[in-house]
Order: sequence, then structure tokens, then C-alpha cells
Amino acid sequence: AFELLFRFYYPGLVTFASQIILDRDEAEEIVQDFFVKLWTGRKEIKQSVTLKSYFFTSVKNRALNYLKKEKISEKVRDELREMIETDQLYQPDLFVESELQTRIKTAFEKLPPRTNEVFALSRFKGLSNDQIAEKLNISKRTVETHNSNALKILREELKDYMFLLLLF
Repeated sequence: AFELLFRFYYPGLVTFASQIILDRDEAEEIVQDFFVKLWTGRKEIKQSVTLKSYFFTSVKNRALNYLKKEKISEKVRDELREMIETDQLYQPDLFVESELQTRIKTAFEKLPPRTNEVFALSRFKGLSNDQIAEKLNISKRTVETHNSNALKILREELKDYMFLLLLF
């Protein structure tokens, strides 16, 4: 489970830290150090805090501590402080290309075209089986079969990520 958390959050956290300290290599060091500390202190994490906010806040604080140690110019420090205070740096879209989302997309691409179409109409458009059957000119039973097959394929393709899917 820890490895999945690492792979899921690492790219976004590195990008986030890079925006603060303007040094990708140091950002990677900061995030790696964060995950080492997270692993060693994993039993002390408060259950009431969401992982995402905990991770971003911790990395932000580590990045700011790094900047203090490096004694960057006052002008740059003020600009960064303003960006942080106005939440201009925090962008949830950093995870758009995360491994989990890539795996979900890949899993959907493995569905046969008709199964994908039926499943999308059912789950994303909210159509009933009767509505889908009428729209696609197929039987209700065929719609049910397509949805069942889609769920089997998606469960199999995403079985290693079910833990993460439950977190969100």
C-alpha cells in the first residue's frame, strides 16, 4: 500500500515542491525525504487528516525550510510567500497524468468498443438499462451483459489500485 501511495503522489509532490524552490533535483530530494519520514513515522499519522492535504502541507513546509536554509533573495521569498498565501501554487490538476489515472484510462481502453459505449452511457451519463437498450437498439439483457463484462475487466485491470480508489 505504501508503494502505491508513493507512486501515486510522488510526481505531483515533486512538481509542487519544484514550483516553490525552483530546483527540480532539490524538490525530488525533499519529496523523497518526506516519504522516508512518512514511512518511519507512519503509526503517528492522524486519521482525521486527508492524505492529500497532509502530503502537500508537509512538502510545502519542507520546501519552505529548504528556502530558509538557502537564504534566497528577499524579493523571491516575498513573491513565493504571496503565491503560497493566495494558494496559487496548489493545483489539484497536478495529478492529471498520475499513474492511477493513466491505469484507469488504459483499463477503459481495453474494453471492447460496444462494452465501453454501454458502460459509459450507464455510469457516466446515468442512463438506465432500458434507455441504453432503446438508444443502441439492443436488448436490455445485452446491456446488462456489457456492463457486467466491463466491471469484470475493470476490476481485474485495477485490482492493485483498489486501495487507492477507496481513498478518493
